[in-house]
Amino acid sequence: MFIVHVFVHVKEDRIEDFKTASVENAKNSINEPGIARFDVVQQQDDPTRFVLVEVYRTAEDPAKHKETIHYKKWRDTVADMMAEPRSALKFFNVHPDEKGWD
Repeated sequence: MFIVHVFVHVKEDRIEDFKTASVENAKNSINEPGIARFDVVQQQDDPTRFVLVEVYRTAEDPAKHKETIHYKKWRDTVADMMAEPRSALKFFNVHPDEKGWD
């Protein structure tokens, strides 16, 4: 498994727009064969901060995801909503193993 946490800081007046666009993208993304999980979470004490938790089956699957129509739509839609450039950290799973993500 290949796990990506994308950290997003959204402009305060664009929070709801970002949530709408991101949930739509997540719902479409989870239907991709290379994605096991795609979560959108919002920070409790600062609602302008989000983390996208993306769990891919292989290290090649994020590149495939970035070629989808729904990702490109999300990317273009949220571009002006960002308070600063988004960043990401990449992880490998320790537990559960691959069978635990099905």
